[in-house]
Amino acid sequence: MENGKDRLVESLKFDERANEDSYFAVKEHELIEGLKAEFQKDEAGRRAEEMASCPKCSGKFEKFRFMGFVLERCENCEGIWLKKGELAGILRQQARGPLGAFLDRCFSKSGTGK
Repeated sequence: MENGKDRLVESLKFDERANEDSYFAVKEHELIEGLKAEFQKDEAGRRAEEMASCPKCSGKFEKFRFMGFVLERCENCEGIWLKKGELAGILRQQARGPLGAFLDRCFSKSGTGK
């Protein structure tokens, strides 16, 4: 009987340790996931800050409208930076000429002509 009682006590201690280990493993996993999310948020903020500064001289960008596109120009070196597809769109609009611009103003859905 004594042997069975010792086994039961050891079994209960083993179960308690297993539950404790799994509890702390879950808590550790939650902490790691929280730190990963915080790191990704900080990294996204850093990338956004880099995107808002000129790659040539590290000046700040100012936005302006040109032919219906919003372009970014550096305040220091006055370089103009385009996003993917903006140059092709500007060239396409320029090739249409004044008649195309007039038709765009007349038939635009916004009513303001872009």
